[in-house]
Amino acid sequence: MPDGALVAKRDAPVGGQAVLEGVMMRGVSTWAVAVRKPDGQIGVTTETIVSWARRHRMLRWPVVRGVVALAESMKIGFSALGISANAQLSEDEEEEKVEIGGFAWAMTIVVSLGLAVGLFFVIPVGLTSLFRDQLDSAVLFWLVEGVLRTAIFIGYIVLISRVKDLRRVFEYHGAEHKTISCYEAEDELVPSRAKLYSRLHPRCGTSFLLIVMVLAIFVFAPLGLPAWYWLLLSRILGVPLIAGLSYEVIRWAGRNRDKGWVRGVMWPGLMLQNLTTREPDESQLEVAIASLNAVLEREKPEEGAWLEPIEIVA
Repeated sequence: MPDGALVAKRDAPVGGQAVLEGVMMRGVSTWAVAVRKPDGQIGVTTETIVSWARRHRMLRWPVVRGVVALAESMKIGFSALGISANAQLSEDEEEEKVEIGGFAWAMTIVVSLGLAVGLFFVIPVGLTSLFRDQLDSAVLFWLVEGVLRTAIFIGYIVLISRVKDLRRVFEYHGAEHKTISCYEAEDELVPSRAKLYSRLHPRCGTSFLLIVMVLAIFVFAPLGLPAWYWLLLSRILGVPLIAGLSYEVIRWAGRNRDKGWVRGVMWPGLMLQNLTTREPDESQLEVAIASLNAVLEREKPEEGAWLEPIEIVA
């Protein structure tokens, strides 16, 4: 058995995230960040993952496993962003590197989640509640709230897509998708081949978030129209359930992407990726491939890592 996962690698879930001048790729037991440094060289950092889901059987249950996978992805994502930011410092700025402790990362995640829940769940239900007396039924209420939530989300995506400073991040996002698609197609992992693939991917986090916005309509519908404080509390406490269900949907879609009707269902999310991805150049694809190769060199199928029932969002 060779070192790495090259024998059975096509059966393994893989996902990633664009960072500052680079890409983070995650397998089942390893994640890596590859960054284009100021001197033009590619720096690669590799870390081992011991998934929470591998430690406890109940964390591998449907829906629950989605919440676990997303929590782990957030933690890894913030760490990858810190690594990429430090990699952009020149040799003269080495002393300025910042090591962020666990408490700081935890607070960053809490604040980020709080802002997301506030913007996409609390504000929509609050605005809809202003017209509660004018809405004739609970059905109409949650429909209006759902449309408003989705509109806020799409508006947010449109706004950030117009920020010039984020353009290169979106290009690396496209490089990440092209590289993963090239890998999944069992093609040669080189820039000249990866560039031939689409920058849109059915397991993308953008598609996942759109599913969250739409699925929330159906999750909250059975609650009817309780008092305003129960409405507000339900939108906060319901987020993990919606995230877990959305994870199952995107996991299923990723495994059935070749079916025409599945592509139709996922089409809105794919179109939204036209805003959050840009066409990368070959140097950016080279970075994404370096990150993925670093993961593949460390994964150990003989240890059972590939059997982990977690599908990684791309």
